[in-house]
Amino acid sequence: MTERKRKPEVLGQVVASWLGTRGLAERVEQATVIPEWSGLVGPQIAAVTTPQSITSNGTLYVQVTTNSWMNELSLLEPELLRSLNAKAGRKAIRKIRWVIGKMEERRSG
Repeated sequence: MTERKRKPEVLGQVVASWLGTRGLAERVEQATVIPEWSGLVGPQIAAVTTPQSITSNGTLYVQVTTNSWMNELSLLEPELLRSLNAKAGRKAIRKIRWVIGKMEERRSG
């Protein structure tokens, strides 16, 4: 029995294909809001928040520094959701859960 030689595939394409066949590509795309957070919400909000995780039903958990900011951001939630969901083709973030917590020191670059 002879083995067919195949051309090497780009690792990114292999992973994307695997995620697609497992139904995970949509979740991975949805999770891109986490590294894009500061660009989507702006520097002032990004300075007092840290996105933590996203559930499969579209709930985004975000750590906030103080109760005051949590109250303010709760009022801004509809506007923030519009910004987070502006990217076409990304599974929607349906709700933001604000969690009070101590912010870890942010490192740049």
